[in-house]
Amino acid sequence: MIIDANVYWFPEALFEDEALLSRFLMDIPRGYGTNGRLVMRGGKKQIVIERPVGCPGVDYVQGDYTLKRMLAALDEAGVDSAVMKVPCVHEWMSLEMCRLFNDGMADYARRSGGRLTALAVIPPWGHPAQLAELERCRHELGMMGMQLCAHYGDLYLDDEAFAPLFEKLNEYGMTAYVHHTPVPVEYESIAGYNNLRRSLGRCEDQLTAVGRELFSGMFDRYPNVRLVHSMLGGAFFAFQEMLMPHGPAQADAAGRFTATPESMRRHLRENIFFEMSHAQPWGKVLLETAVKILGADHIVYGSSYPVRPEWTREGAAYVKALDISQEQREAMLCENAKKLYHIGK
Repeated sequence: MIIDANVYWFPEALFEDEALLSRFLMDIPRGYGTNGRLVMRGGKKQIVIERPVGCPGVDYVQGDYTLKRMLAALDEAGVDSAVMKVPCVHEWMSLEMCRLFNDGMADYARRSGGRLTALAVIPPWGHPAQLAELERCRHELGMMGMQLCAHYGDLYLDDEAFAPLFEKLNEYGMTAYVHHTPVPVEYESIAGYNNLRRSLGRCEDQLTAVGRELFSGMFDRYPNVRLVHSMLGGAFFAFQEMLMPHGPAQADAAGRFTATPESMRRHLRENIFFEMSHAQPWGKVLLETAVKILGADHIVYGSSYPVRPEWTREGAAYVKALDISQEQREAMLCENAKKLYHIGK
């Protein structure tokens, strides 16, 4: 069995209903350097989200998100099941819009014959109405996980502003998928370079998020929460050993580094997981290195459908061709997603 744990969902109704599109665009925080617009390209409507203004960061193309198109893409890729999520825009969506997205994803999950799993999306501020929507998604819509952004505005997830939400997630023992945003909080030095902004920027965002979560000690308070970070946590495997606790060979008179608690290793093992977002751009050597360092039991396969058709069509085969064990392949391509998102239960 193959599970693609990173399939984007977006309501096709936004391309057809002007009033609904207007409500969606009105949520965009233009005062914080974000803009959205509807354009026509190749005879199709496309919603473009810019951040900063003038720099496209997220694109939604009409027709990519019909249930028929999504299931056909899974069939072509030989994928049995997929996890739906919303890319980036849930950083600022209103509760009203989140409800519309949740209902739409739940409808696809029902009509897919069990092939699609939905993750709840809510504003993260812990207001009673927002937490009630999470409860509705869990108990009425059957969503066993939720989705978050790596940061909201200038605040990463270790900030105390998100404590009420994490208390609820801890109570539920719930997995949250953490999606990167179009750019990290500090992005001025890469804003003008498209590939740096769209690729390196997303990795910077996730690496910062994972590091802050571990160094903040937030999982001491929320031990039952599991976070799955996109983009392999911004290649966290390349920095893991450098950042993890090491006892000094001798005292540092200058006090250059603060002590890092040994509990970080436990939290990395029990609370942090990594979704590759798409396999091929990492390359064989880096993916095999990630498996060696992070462990196959902490890596989840995803394709980022519909960003690049070949990522979806050929991604699982790319993972199968890695020089790793069959058990490791099965963990990444199926078993980890089943456990984290309670698929098939």
